[in-house]
Amino acid sequence: MDSRRVARRSLLAGAAGLAAAGVAGCSVPERPGSAVSADPAPGRPVATGGRALLMQFAAHPDDDLYFMNPDTQRLLDAGVPVVSVYVTAGEHTGKNRVKGMPETPPDRAAYSSARHQGLRQAYADALGVDKFTAWERRATPLAGGRSAEIDTLTHAGRRVELVFLNLPMHTLRRYMAVPALWEDRAVELRTHLTAGSPVTRSDGYDHERLVEVLAGLLASYRPTVVHTLDPDPDMQTGDAATASRNSEQPGYSDHGDHTAVASFTWAALLRWVADATADGGPVPAFTVNAFRGYYNRHWPKNLPPGVLAEKAAHLVPYGGDPSWDCGNPSGCGDYGVGGDRPLTNWKGWVRATHYRWPAPGPAVAEEPDGRLAAYGVLGLRAVRWRETDRASGRWSEPEDLGGGPLAPALASAALPDGRLLLFGVRFSALSGRGGANRRELVLLEQRSPGGPFRAWRGLGNPERGDDRGRRIGAPVAVTAPDGRVHLFVRDADKGVSTRVRTPDGTWGPWRRLPAQEELQDGLTALIDATGRVNLLAAGRTAVRRWVDGSPAAPLPLAGDPVAALPAPGADGVRVFYRAPAEGRLRATDGHAPAFEGYGPLAAAPGPTLLGRDLRGRVQLHRAGRLSVRTRGAVAVGAPVLHGGGAVIGMGADAHPWVWRP
Repeated sequence: MDSRRVARRSLLAGAAGLAAAGVAGCSVPERPGSAVSADPAPGRPVATGGRALLMQFAAHPDDDLYFMNPDTQRLLDAGVPVVSVYVTAGEHTGKNRVKGMPETPPDRAAYSSARHQGLRQAYADALGVDKFTAWERRATPLAGGRSAEIDTLTHAGRRVELVFLNLPMHTLRRYMAVPALWEDRAVELRTHLTAGSPVTRSDGYDHERLVEVLAGLLASYRPTVVHTLDPDPDMQTGDAATASRNSEQPGYSDHGDHTAVASFTWAALLRWVADATADGGPVPAFTVNAFRGYYNRHWPKNLPPGVLAEKAAHLVPYGGDPSWDCGNPSGCGDYGVGGDRPLTNWKGWVRATHYRWPAPGPAVAEEPDGRLAAYGVLGLRAVRWRETDRASGRWSEPEDLGGGPLAPALASAALPDGRLLLFGVRFSALSGRGGANRRELVLLEQRSPGGPFRAWRGLGNPERGDDRGRRIGAPVAVTAPDGRVHLFVRDADKGVSTRVRTPDGTWGPWRRLPAQEELQDGLTALIDATGRVNLLAAGRTAVRRWVDGSPAAPLPLAGDPVAALPAPGADGVRVFYRAPAEGRLRATDGHAPAFEGYGPLAAAPGPTLLGRDLRGRVQLHRAGRLSVRTRGAVAVGAPVLHGGGAVIGMGADAHPWVWRP
């Protein structure tokens, strides 16, 4: 037997049994007799040298295909191993419906098995092999004596592992079982037995045991990239019947299982970091990206036809067909999802991919000696990398700045004297079981240009109460010519709240900008050609703009956050955007270069434009020339543009990279 597999089994069984420890700035679910402390202080060692690995956590079989692609496929194509953990069995009602055919009696064990087979078909196809290729399937021990099915397939040096925990979606007493497990101290769930699985014994899970098992999986695999669902979905008002048909939890734009599993995943990430650092060990080096779920139905779609077709194609082998001979007696996929149904389904989930905290990263500043410094979130904590030499493209080891646990997005603003301000969203409480679940904006202020930082400072939350406060978005900030710093954040009403720092360092109160319409997250702030503070955000019917806090004329509708530059004339800005479901670049002045792609955009004077092409590769348009990045670590998230010539991004190996075309 492979010795590495033996070691992994031991880790799966034992990693979550490590001693409890403090986690920076957050309450994690406690073990019996453990003490949890908050420690946002900097200075911990950070792990380095890890092999790139993506680990994603889903509530149901197919969540990754609907909501995390095409990002997952791009990493897999680049050779990054993928481990997907599915918390529920996906058994639902036990009915594997086939359009136009009579319903069969419900069989939860068989339906769960058919969905798992569909996943094997989808990922075999994603690896480029026949969809009916046999996988290695085994039962693997987990923490606390529990077990899971792990299915493994390798091809041409690439590897996918599917981990099935098989908690129930529903029980006789509870329609939404996993949300109850997150909220209620008294709930215990028994796992489903899936037909044909090598796991033949049902296990019991309470809140603590699920966190323990997820943290143990993280400690075993040691991912460098983590994909989760949205722990804090938008509040949603409207027709309750429509929401029910869309499987949304009352009052929020997502499935209750998505929210609960995302919350459990974040609690497990906090536990993993706490365990790893308990005895002075290094902070695990990983980045996180959370993906919106049923949110996709409510907003303009952002994937152009070619990217959409590729994403939808991965759901065809997952959906399968009852006529297929796949070798699984219980079924060959989730039949209600196969064929053309991902594209014809009125819910439209497949037609967009949205990040929960959309922001380019890392934040970049230039040191007094001309070297670049990059600031990002690693292991849920802020870190700084410095170029070893000016324009070298090589980075120092990460320096821990603390402040965690932080959401993935950091914003920055430079003060007139050259000092840097960093802004983030902290998970200041994530307790579950009726405890606090709180977010706050936090600030890290530099003492001197390129130098050390002061202690982290809380800036509060524009919302009252934990529930509304969880809905805030990714912060953006800009420094005005008068030295005032304007901080903006999307709020629970899907509008914008702002707070302003005066030149003497005093922060004013939170206030709301005049409402125009509901907005998507991913705000763009800049100073226009006349020195005014501009804010732009993609709304439901138009791109909305504020100038010095007052509403300005709307701009054409966009499917994603926009890029903007100062421009001469009364308008003062030139905005670049893509219309919904369109790859072609557009500009408000009618003069956009040929720059087809999808996803976020960045711009610098020239203009220089940064984004992704239709294959997900980083591309730069500068001085009439289009360059595409084809070498180096695959990009994770949206890179940033510095000075019009340097592109800085994060790789799947949890290290920054520099590209100077």
